[in-house]
Amino acid sequence: MNGLFLEFRDPLFGIIIFFLLVFIITLISYWVTRLRLKEETLALNSFVNIFRTETTAQELTVLLTSGSITQEAAIILAQSHNQNGNYEKCIEIYLILLDIQKDHKQKQEILFLLGKTYFQAGFLERSQEIFLQILKQFPRTPKALQYLLIIYEKMHQFDKALEVLEPLDELGIDNTKDRVYLEANQIIRSAEYGIEEKSQLLLELYQEHHMLSYLIYEYLFRHNPHMAWENLDFAQCERIMDILWNAQGAEANLDIISSNTYLRELYSAKGLVALAKESDVFEFDVLIKLNAANQDGATLQFDYLCGSCKQIYPFGFHRCPNCHKIDTVIIEALLTKDSFEDSYSLQ
Repeated sequence: MNGLFLEFRDPLFGIIIFFLLVFIITLISYWVTRLRLKEETLALNSFVNIFRTETTAQELTVLLTSGSITQEAAIILAQSHNQNGNYEKCIEIYLILLDIQKDHKQKQEILFLLGKTYFQAGFLERSQEIFLQILKQFPRTPKALQYLLIIYEKMHQFDKALEVLEPLDELGIDNTKDRVYLEANQIIRSAEYGIEEKSQLLLELYQEHHMLSYLIYEYLFRHNPHMAWENLDFAQCERIMDILWNAQGAEANLDIISSNTYLRELYSAKGLVALAKESDVFEFDVLIKLNAANQDGATLQFDYLCGSCKQIYPFGFHRCPNCHKIDTVIIEALLTKDSFEDSYSLQ
């Protein structure tokens, strides 16, 4: 018995017990980790299956209220539908989240996402109602104010859009370009002025602020080309390249064209004049040389790049459809076959 007592106090016995405890703890930790990973995998698979199958509103409500998927996961799901253009499903998810959400701040964030989705889907009045609701509770919300401004602009309610600029000014946000842009659109769409008055007001607006050249010269060259040519800002020629390329009355303004290097090259490339033998602009240079060699069949087409978000569009714009910035359009000329030549060759 005395020998047995000595064995318990043997250092070797203590080492064995120590390693045995380490082994047991490691084994328990391993199985606990494995069970947790299994649960997480099941939860992840359940979440992924939501993407693969059309989950009904009732099923999604059950999943959210039971905690099977988190609010963050549901928002990711909604944004996935949004990116795929499935706005109806995206809106459905946000409405469910609003019903079950109790936290006031998180509810405001979801409400903003819902308003933004309605805006993207083209439901401007619903989007307007949501942003107004947000602003009633949180008046100092710049993003909601900016979306509301764009909504009023799209609905041609320019007076209301200009009113939205006041709280934005109070928040210290520079809205000079927005104000000038709204005033220009108000003039263009006004029933009080004729074309001559509109042209004069737009020209005065440009001369005062030196912005929105693409918007203002587009209107002038389309409706009052004589005034456009007489008041052409040569510094803006490259910015309105496509407008000048298609401008009416160029033949009657050869004195103006011949007085500016860029215009000489542009209209020599078009074949209207022969005032330039070469150009630093590659597309102009190719067309000038083709015209000199009496080779027809080539012309220019244009792409429109947003200088802010770098999105490219096949059409001109004054406010970028993607980032909603104003007067960011950059025109890129592309050589292409003349459509007339193509149509003639098919006959």
